Parts: sequence; C-alpha cells; structure tokens
Amino acid sequence: MDNSQLIDIFVNRGLIDQYLAADIVQEVHNSGKEISEILADYEVIQEKDDIWPIIANELDVVMVDLAQFDPPAELLAMLPSGMARLHGALPVNMDSEGLTVCLVDPLNPQVVEDLRFALGKEIILAIAPDHLVEKKLNDAYGGDGLVMDDLLSQLEDGLVNNQQANAQDVEAEANSAPIIRYVDLVLYQAINEGASDIHFEPFETDFKIRYRVDGALYEMAPPPVHLALPILSRLKVMSNMNIAEKRIPQDGRIVKHIGENQVDMRVSTLPTQHGESIVLRVLDRSNINLSLDVLGMPPAVFDYINETVRKPNGIFICTGPTGAGKTTTLYAALREINTIDSKLLTAEDPVEYDVDGIIQVPVQEAIGLTFSRILRAFLRQDPDRILVGEIRDIDTAQIAIQASLTGHLVLSTLHTNDAPGAVTRLIDMGTEPFLVAASLEGVLAQRLLRTICSDCRAAYEPNEVLLNQLGVSSHELGDKEFYTGRGCDVCDQSGYKGRRGLFELLDITDPIRDLITDRAPTVVIKQKAIELGMQTLREDGLRNIYDGNTTIEEVLKYT
Repeated sequence: MDNSQLIDIFVNRGLIDQYLAADIVQEVHNSGKEISEILADYEVIQEKDDIWPIIANELDVVMVDLAQFDPPAELLAMLPSGMARLHGALPVNMDSEGLTVCLVDPLNPQVVEDLRFALGKEIILAIAPDHLVEKKLNDAYGGDGLVMDDLLSQLEDGLVNNQQANAQDVEAEANSAPIIRYVDLVLYQAINEGASDIHFEPFETDFKIRYRVDGALYEMAPPPVHLALPILSRLKVMSNMNIAEKRIPQDGRIVKHIGENQVDMRVSTLPTQHGESIVLRVLDRSNINLSLDVLGMPPAVFDYINETVRKPNGIFICTGPTGAGKTTTLYAALREINTIDSKLLTAEDPVEYDVDGIIQVPVQEAIGLTFSRILRAFLRQDPDRILVGEIRDIDTAQIAIQASLTGHLVLSTLHTNDAPGAVTRLIDMGTEPFLVAASLEGVLAQRLLRTICSDCRAAYEPNEVLLNQLGVSSHELGDKEFYTGRGCDVCDQSGYKGRRGLFELLDITDPIRDLITDRAPTVVIKQKAIELGMQTLREDGLRNIYDGNTTIEEVLKYT
C-alpha cells in the first residue's frame, strides 16, 4: 500500500500530528521497515495488524476474519485465477448486492473499478490483513508455478507489452498492479523455497531470475525480456533507491511480510552492459535466535567457544569465505554473553540483524565512518565485548589488538582458507607478530555444506577415484558406510536438504605463540596445530560423511 495514503488516514483521524507523520516517513525510508511496524514502535497502535480496523473504518467497509475462511469452489469460480492474482483480490461472498472481495491493496480504488469493468458485476470491498489475503489467494488458486504462469500470461496480454516504450513509460509501470503482484510473487516463491539470495539478471535477449538454496542456484521461469526494466525499477522503489540513477551501484533494504513472518532483504544493484543486475540477500531473522548448541559443532569446539567468549580480553576470529555462516556463529556466541551485566558493541557493514541489548553501528565509508574509526570511538564507550564485522586493514587490526590488550574481548571475521592462515594474514597486513601472539585467543575456520535429504537417503559404494580424491583407501574404511540422496519431491530431486557447518579450530597455545612470534609460515603453524590435536576441515568433513550427514562430493567441493 502507498505509505502516504496510510499516513494521511492517521493524520486525518487525529491519531498522529504532522510532525510525528514526518518522523514516521523518515523512519520508513531509513529502516526499510513496513509502516505498520513503525506505527507500533511509536505506540500509535499496539500491534501492526491494528491498522486494518482503522482502514476499514476510514473506507466505511466491513472487516472480515480470514483465519478460518476457506472459500468454496463456486465462489472462486466467480473470479478467474489470473485476474484474482493480477489484482490481489480474494472473493469472500456473493449475494444479490454483488461480489465481495478482500484486496492485498485496499487503498487502490482503481482495482475495484478494473474488477467491476472486467466482470460486469458490482464489486463490494471488504478489509482483511494483506498477509492473510496473500496466503488465502495462494491456497485457493493453486501452487506457485500456476500463479506465475497466470501472471506472466496476463502481463504478456496486457499492460507492459510495448517494447518500443521509452524508459519513463516503462518505469511508470513499476508501480502498476501487475508488476507489483509479479515481483511480490517471485519473492514469496523464492523465500518459501528457503532462498538465501535472489538474483535478477538482464541479458541481451533474455532476463533471468535465479535464487540460491543451500548454496546451489536454481532458475525460475523467466519473464519476457521487455519486463526487465519495470521489474528492476519496482525492486528499486521497494528498497528506497533512486530509480533514475543507473550508472553507479546502489545499496538498499527491503523489509517485507511473507505470510506470518517478517523478512529482511539487503539489496544491491550493479550496472551491466544490458541493464542493472540486482541481488537480494535474504537475512533470516531466525538465525539471530540460534544458540551455539544447535550449530552442530563438535563438542570440543563448542566447549572452547563457550569458554573463550567469556574471557575478559583477547581476540577470537571466525574465518571462511562469504556465505560460510561466520556471522551466524558470532551472533550465536554473542547471544551467550548478551546479559544485563555486559556492554556489547558491534561495528558491521551493514548491520544485518537488530538484536535487543546490543549497540550496533553501521559502517558508512562514504562519510568516513570506517571500521577503524568506529573502533576508536568504541574504546571510549566502556564496552566489555566488541564485535568487528571484518578486519580489513592494518588500522582496524591494530586498534582491535589495542582493545584486546586493554581489557576487552574482540570478536571478528577474516577471509582466509583455513584457521592458521588467519595468523599469517594479520602479520601480512603489517601487524607486529608479538602483538598477534599476545592478543589472539583462537581462530575458527568454517564452511557450510549441504546435508543429505533424510527422505531419500540411501547407502551406496563410492568408487576408488572418489576415495582417492578424499585421501582414504578402501582397506582403511572397514565397515564404514557412505550415503547419498536419491532425489525426491521433498528436496526437489537434488538429494540435499538443509546445510550444516564444518569447523576447524586453532587454539593459540604457548607453542603456537612461539611460532607466531618467530614469523613461522602458515604450513609450519598448521603442522604444529595438528600435532597438538587440531582437527582440520577435511577431517571434520570425514566425520560428517561417516555420520551419514553429507556426501563425499560436498566435502571435496568445500575442502
């Protein structure tokens, strides 16, 4: 719904004044949250769904309860599925006065007029929460694939089919009902499938939409290439970006209700030869409630992290490639120590999750608010524990070390291939080895790999080539069994469902400190750590293979 229309309703009814209205509009722009949630934050309403009775009162229409409503087939037949999805309209009653519908956007009067004209019937508006209308629409008119096909055919037949239209005309369609419904449906389908990223990619002759589930990319049915500009413009409108600016990358954020859940999406644009490529990173809010004991760590690693995050000072580093789950691990560690007697500060680029009880600061390079500058300010804020999103340069590394040596525990991330590599990386940045040895408490390297689908898991005999790549011989295996996923409807025939972590923990003991001070190369530190009992990523991978959690192929891919 249009935010300005909603604000006008609250102002006209005397529920807020013009000054508070301006603050709320600004907050919507800055946070990306839905306006109903911000109204609840400001205590204008108690809960976000309390806006709907107010809207019903303003429009002088009835409010209906859809929670237990199951529309009969003869009622659904009154409104063809394509039209229902296109306009976000759910039929709820038919009588002598006309067809009563609930709309996803009840404040758009054009929808009622379009339905009245298309059906030749009187249309009566009723009000229900938009997320319930969405859910009932999807339940009533079939699966997501059918919905997508219907909407694409409607778009082909109608509103945005002029390939010669100028950019201004096509951008105007970004706020048209068909484009809004289509984009919402793409997001709904991808997130329901468990997507971590959604990619919108324009090419010369086609427009691809792909989404990543458990680390693998899947392609949706592509829309016509001439819809690329309005779809991309719609995403930029939703994330409060400048839709006229197509020459430079932009960043934004979308907060959207998908069913009952609120989903945060971080949005990034990239100018390409054939238009802007847009990627949405889906931030799973359930991750911030994870505790360390549900991350599937080996007991020794779990105990070590639990003990380390309670130390009064030192540096603990989590390392691995992008998307390896480092942030989830560190948030889970922070959750263990997020108590009333601890002051926790984080510097992040950007802040991915809002966590109660933690002071979170977003990095803004454009105005000089860098990790190192935020860290300096942190030291004057009387913190107990500090999380630095990433140690990127010598300044940040030195201040992190200074903070740890002056009585603060610092948690951070690095991008290295293994745990011993993090030590060398810090020294290569220009940090003095004796300072690294004195301040570093431990390094956790991790990867995320796909787990075998429990519904189609089956034992099998791997061939010698695979075993050789893994570094084990058949006579060493004894009676160990190997498993794979055959593929079923539950896992979309992939054989995998969900992911779990691989972990490699480097405990900085005195022998390791001596090697760090002597500038020993990574391979020497790694060898010494293995002698002292460190389990490598590959060894943790073997443990997961033998436990039947994952396949040889996955372990080879990530280690």
